[in-house]
Amino acid sequence: MKLRGIEWRSAVVTTMGVASVVAQCPDYTTFAQFPQGNVSTGPLKLPFMRPAPACRTFNSSAVETVIHDITSRMKDPDLARLFENTFPNTLDTTIKYFSPSENLAFIITGDITAQWLRDTANQAVYRSLLTTDKNLATLMKAVINNEARYVSQFPYCGSFQPPPESGLSPTHNDYADGVTVNPPVNPQIVFECKYEIDSLCGFIKLSRSYYEETQDPSILNGNWHSAINQIFRVVSEQSQGSFDENFNFISFYNWTGGAGALSPAVNNGGNGEPKAYTGLVGTHHRPSDDLSTFAFLTPANAMLSVELQHLANMSDKVYGPNNNISTLARKYSATITNAIWSTTVVNNIFAYETNGYGGRYVMDDANVPSLLSLPYLGFLAKDHPTYVATRKVLLSRLNPYYAAGKSFGGVGGPHVDAWHPWPMSQVSAIFGTDDDEEILNSLYLIANNTNGLGLIHESQSIYSATDYTRPWFAWANSYFAEMILDLAQRKPSLIFKNNVPYTPGK
Repeated sequence: MKLRGIEWRSAVVTTMGVASVVAQCPDYTTFAQFPQGNVSTGPLKLPFMRPAPACRTFNSSAVETVIHDITSRMKDPDLARLFENTFPNTLDTTIKYFSPSENLAFIITGDITAQWLRDTANQAVYRSLLTTDKNLATLMKAVINNEARYVSQFPYCGSFQPPPESGLSPTHNDYADGVTVNPPVNPQIVFECKYEIDSLCGFIKLSRSYYEETQDPSILNGNWHSAINQIFRVVSEQSQGSFDENFNFISFYNWTGGAGALSPAVNNGGNGEPKAYTGLVGTHHRPSDDLSTFAFLTPANAMLSVELQHLANMSDKVYGPNNNISTLARKYSATITNAIWSTTVVNNIFAYETNGYGGRYVMDDANVPSLLSLPYLGFLAKDHPTYVATRKVLLSRLNPYYAAGKSFGGVGGPHVDAWHPWPMSQVSAIFGTDDDEEILNSLYLIANNTNGLGLIHESQSIYSATDYTRPWFAWANSYFAEMILDLAQRKPSLIFKNNVPYTPGK
């Protein structure tokens, strides 16, 4: 394997399913910045970007089978190489701790040593393999238990430090310096406490995905029930308006910045813009970790309504119909769904954010949940008239965070800047259409913009092919691979040599 500019390190991993040898392994953040193994035979000549087997953080024969099955069927060797690099990326590079005996696992999202609830849920693209690979199922179960502990202690936080059982040292977060959070948090447990309602949705998604595939109710332990109770508490608190009937300001959580902190200041004493009751659930930050303009983020609420419905279904199967969890989950889900349709849609267009006072922000952000990803989230069908009309706005100049150049275009967000769209937005666009031409256009916009590295980056400049952010971003890699698996079932003729659908593990 060709290695250029690589910093080598020793790696020792001793848990089940993980490479259990001592190896001299490259730092993957550096590794991902340079072409590595033999190139693909297509015109893009994309390199093989997986670490050597001994340096992978988790090995799964079931995953290797899927890689072989998919790539051997694909028409385009460059797309095959992209799938080969991206599908195993989470397992290859991000499992920093896994102990079946402790029922704990710590997974990072790339170049930051912290576990994001949102990212982890979206990196779990192996659900159909859980019944064929027991070690993989044990890993996912351990992730859920670790996250349940996090959520039960700090439900307003979205990213966390390694569990103490791992022996891994906490990471200092410069962007948390000078930030005051109420309720207070423990920096030995919490990496960053930005409140994003989609983080809690991610925990529910991970839990119900595991149960749907395995029918194993053992994840619903004391930690899990405590976490679900805390989620319901947050949903209740953040559904309320900012003022009571006597104009007393209601604050259950606030997050400040500024005054020398790297993180920006939050107005109104760290509480953000006021909101009026609508039935939606407020959030302080977006899935991008950026501050919300208005509190009611439509796609995050859409995801919440969907995941609460899934939670209710799972709870009914385990505990019987109309138990306390399912009753409350269905109540909130219905309230949120009704509020989305009654308060966020004007002229058949969804607003990205609203505030209950009539304020609307019509835009989109590439991070999922996004408006573009509403069909992927399961909130509505791809051909729903309101989605179709909104999609046209989002993929045009009417969206302030849409940008297009000669070789790349899409939706970005303020997390980077307005002229760096995210490949992730093109993945969402593919999930949101059945039009073959649109799918292929988005697919090759992604494939042609990896800077020759064969990995999916965070953002890509519309001015320069070599100007991108984050060489190692496991969430984006996983999302791309999940889309390929979706096309393998939904549109096999677009990517395969024949029109025979393929489902991993089936």
